[in-house]
Amino acid sequence: MRLELITIVVDDYDRAIRYFTEALGFDLVEDSPSRTNDGRPKRWVVVRPPGAETGILLARADGDRQAASVGDQVAGRVGFFLRVDDFDAAYARMSAAGVEFVTGPRAEPYGRVAVFLDVSGNRWDLLGPAE
Repeated sequence: MRLELITIVVDDYDRAIRYFTEALGFDLVEDSPSRTNDGRPKRWVVVRPPGAETGILLARADGDRQAASVGDQVAGRVGFFLRVDDFDAAYARMSAAGVEFVTGPRAEPYGRVAVFLDVSGNRWDLLGPAE
């Protein structure tokens, strides 16, 4: 058993793809035409960190309820966690790529951490090894 995908609701496929691939360095695994349950066109867009098994399905908001969740997937909490081997290099690269960090790096018992916002405004932890 494994967790294959999680969904992040976004307002625009292409903007989200650019963010995840260019700013975060994820791989674009799939971008295929698809259909909603009632037959309307959509895209099946999956990104994931290089070498990772679990991916993120970027799902464009469909309707008012989903649009209201863009950027608030987990009610303002940090809901996504990106672990890296070289925290300083990842932090520098992401900062240079325009990623918005809402906290600076700090040391915690579980490692180094800084909170950033994704393209939609969801909060993520960038996590690295303890110093």
